[in-house]
Amino acid sequence: MSEIKHIGVIGAGAWGTALAQTAAKAGRQVTLWAYEGDVVEAINSAHENTVFLPGVTLDPALRATQTLSDLAACDAILSVTPAQHMRAVMTQFVPHTRDGLPIVLCSKGIERGSLMMMSEVLAETNPKARAAVLSGPSFAIDVAKGLPTAVTLACADETLGKALMQAISAPTFRPYYADDLIGAEIGGAVKNVLAIACGISEGKGLGKSAHAALISRGFAELTRLAIAMGAKRETLSGLCGLGDLVLTCSSPQSRNMSCGLALGQGQSLDAIMGERRAVTEGVASAPAIVELAAKHGVDMPICQGVHHILSGGAGVEEMITALLSRPLTEEGH
Repeated sequence: MSEIKHIGVIGAGAWGTALAQTAAKAGRQVTLWAYEGDVVEAINSAHENTVFLPGVTLDPALRATQTLSDLAACDAILSVTPAQHMRAVMTQFVPHTRDGLPIVLCSKGIERGSLMMMSEVLAETNPKARAAVLSGPSFAIDVAKGLPTAVTLACADETLGKALMQAISAPTFRPYYADDLIGAEIGGAVKNVLAIACGISEGKGLGKSAHAALISRGFAELTRLAIAMGAKRETLSGLCGLGDLVLTCSSPQSRNMSCGLALGQGQSLDAIMGERRAVTEGVASAPAIVELAAKHGVDMPICQGVHHILSGGAGVEEMITALLSRPLTEEGH
C-alpha cells in the first residue's frame, strides 16, 4: 500500500492529543478533531491542550479542527473517542470515509447494551473501513513527553499493520505487530475494571500482597474471557494484556486506579465522577464485561465485585469479604 503521510486523529483528550503529538514528531501531517471548541482554540493558538494535557508544548504543525470533514483526505485515522461514544462519532464520520480507509481503534472498552468490542462497532457503523487496534501500557503524559513506550498494534492484514506501525513509530514510541484484535481489545477493556479493584485495595490499605494477588488473579480472569472469545494466549501475555494490566493497576496516575483509590477511601462514585472531565473507561465498561462473561460462561469474580460496588449493589467491605470467602480452588481456575 502507499505510504501513510497524513494521519487524522478523532478525539482530543489526553490520549488522542499524545498520539497526535507522536505522529507529528514522526514527521506526519496530523489533523486532530476535537469536540470541544476551547480545545481546538488552545491547540491552534497556544500549541497546548490546556484542558486535557496541560503543560505539554505541542508540535506547531499539528492542526486541530471541530469539522470531521477536514479528516476526509487523511491516509489513516486514529479513533480515540471514549468507547461509549464511538458509535455516534463513527456514524457521523461515515460520509467522509472511503473504501479501505484504515481506522486504528485506540479506545479501550466494551459498548454497553450491545456488548460489542470497538472493532465490532466499527464494522457495524462504518463497514468501508479497515480496522486495527492500538493498545498497551501507555500513559498519555509519558507518550506526549517522548518517554520510552512500547505498545501493540493488532491488525488482521499484516501488510496494513506494518504500514501503520511505520507511520506512527518514533524513536521513543515502539509498536509491535499482532494479528489478534480480540486479545488486544479484551486486554485493554478488562484491565480498566481490574485497576479499579486494585485502587480500592490500595485505598482500604490492604497491603502490597493483596495488590499483587489482585493483579495475578485478575489476569487469570482477563485470560479466561479472552480465550473464550477466540483470543490467542500469547497476545494476553504481551504488552496489550499483561503489560497494560501491570501499568494501569500500579499507578494512581491511571484514572481507573485513582477512581478505585477514592472509592476505597470512602468517597462516593457520584462525587468522584463529578470532579472529572476526562472519561474513566472502567466505570462504563464494568457492566458490559460482566454481561459478556455471563454470556460466555466465564467466572470473573473480581470484575463482578467491582461492578456490584459501582452499581451500588454492595459496599466495599462486603465485596472484600465475599471475595475472600470464595471456595478454595486450583490456581488455574
